[in-house]
Amino acid sequence: MDTNSRFKRELYKLYPSKLYWLGTSPLSYYDNTILIYTYGKTLLTPGQRIGYLALAPTMPNKGDIANALFAAQVFTGYAFPNALLQQAIADLDRLSIDIEHLQEKRDRMVEALRAMGYELQVPEGRFYLLVRSPIEDDWKFSDLLADQHIFCLPGTVVEMPGYFRLSLTANDDMIERALPGFEAAIKVCREAT
Repeated sequence: MDTNSRFKRELYKLYPSKLYWLGTSPLSYYDNTILIYTYGKTLLTPGQRIGYLALAPTMPNKGDIANALFAAQVFTGYAFPNALLQQAIADLDRLSIDIEHLQEKRDRMVEALRAMGYELQVPEGRFYLLVRSPIEDDWKFSDLLADQHIFCLPGTVVEMPGYFRLSLTANDDMIERALPGFEAAIKVCREAT
């Protein structure tokens, strides 16, 4: 049993299910292990609440943990999958994401945005770009992008003021249509300074 000697509490290991794809499940090695799988992350559909948690068969107090997890799901309210997703689960299980194409879209966006003067890192494991806003007010810059029919998430929403998030789930045509809008928005900022 894993314990934290400082706090005298049991420790639980949480693993994303993608580790299971690499070989034997960690559930077979550690008693206090919870395997997490979310279709929303795997299929690049954030906000879609469907997936599962698997508890190690040898977990002590497994019933108590399962009951506590269920109670947390009930209390949050939004953690239940809707009826449509429950009906679609068999179809969802057969879907996969074309990672190479996602990387191509990432590389296209990074190259184009950097050429326009935007600052950003190349993400390795995300399906969005985190871009530094060319002005301090990321909300105001997000509004400038919205004027160009580009919708992004202001960084302030995710406690990253001065940045904005762009999803890479858009199709290729949407990305190409958006690039002149990014150029127009950054031009407005340059002209204002």
